[in-house]
Amino acid sequence: MALATPNHTTVWLELQGSNGKQKLGLIPTLGGSVAAWQLERNGCAPFDLFRPWDGLDYPDEPLRVAQASYPLVPWSNRISQSGFSVNGQHHSIQPNAAGQVYPIHGDGFLQAWQAYQPDATSLEMRLTSQQFNRNPHHYSATQTFKLVDGGMDQSLSVTHLGDAPLPYGLGLHPWLPRNEQTRLQAKVSGVWLSHPDCLPKEHTTDFPPTWDLNASISAAGTLIDNCFTGWDGTAHVTWPDQGLQLTLTQSTGLAEVSTHSVKPNDLLVFRKVVGEHFCLEPVSHPIDAFHLPGQPGLQVLEKGESLTLAVSWRFKTTQK
Repeated sequence: MALATPNHTTVWLELQGSNGKQKLGLIPTLGGSVAAWQLERNGCAPFDLFRPWDGLDYPDEPLRVAQASYPLVPWSNRISQSGFSVNGQHHSIQPNAAGQVYPIHGDGFLQAWQAYQPDATSLEMRLTSQQFNRNPHHYSATQTFKLVDGGMDQSLSVTHLGDAPLPYGLGLHPWLPRNEQTRLQAKVSGVWLSHPDCLPKEHTTDFPPTWDLNASISAAGTLIDNCFTGWDGTAHVTWPDQGLQLTLTQSTGLAEVSTHSVKPNDLLVFRKVVGEHFCLEPVSHPIDAFHLPGQPGLQVLEKGESLTLAVSWRFKTTQK
């Protein structure tokens, strides 16, 4: 039975583990979003692993809403050319956020989801979307969240419900805290450079200064709003001042319950020039993959076929 979650009610999960107490807040009606993920350790002040939602909603400006994280479905990031074509048929998609030239981040984050709670440390959110805002995609989507000792397991799945096959993509959009000490490290082989409008310009294996995730970079610095490729599926965020490290791992563990599973390859980093947070986004495809040769990372789904993105988050104490 679905939980009653009116007026953006936050549903809280809690778990006391060997590394501290976790509190995870979820707001199904606000785009199936995460409201907060907080860790309380003995002798330490509570620490927000994700940026906590400020409690405000801007229905006409959805990108102003400061959720901790939200789902990217049925595609990630931007689509140019007012949509995309399949077998010679153009499917129109209009801009969906104030100030954005291109449609961005799909439409799942713009709709209310239903919540189902199987136990005290888990929550499932479901959405059925039928050509929302005249978009071509007709799909059902499911998110799962499970607190475990030392972290959280999370998944996002989509099932195509339309008669004609369409390309799909998935992603997660968490905001993490940062200061001048915060570090980000991941094994990658290349990056898509962008035009000023954030659309991809060229792919390179020569990283711009302060962009080489392999060597560890500061989470604060010049602008990065780019998709890194050849990602091995693991990324580390370290807060030396907190004596804490958070590891993101993308897995294919849900392949047995899904027609297709997203394989690790693409990791989008959004490092704003100013602000106290940055984004680390596991995604299935580069920006505007609909118009890149071969549509890399997109999965064409027949009616009834599904695609799943599964990740785990694990934290551990480090030396200050």
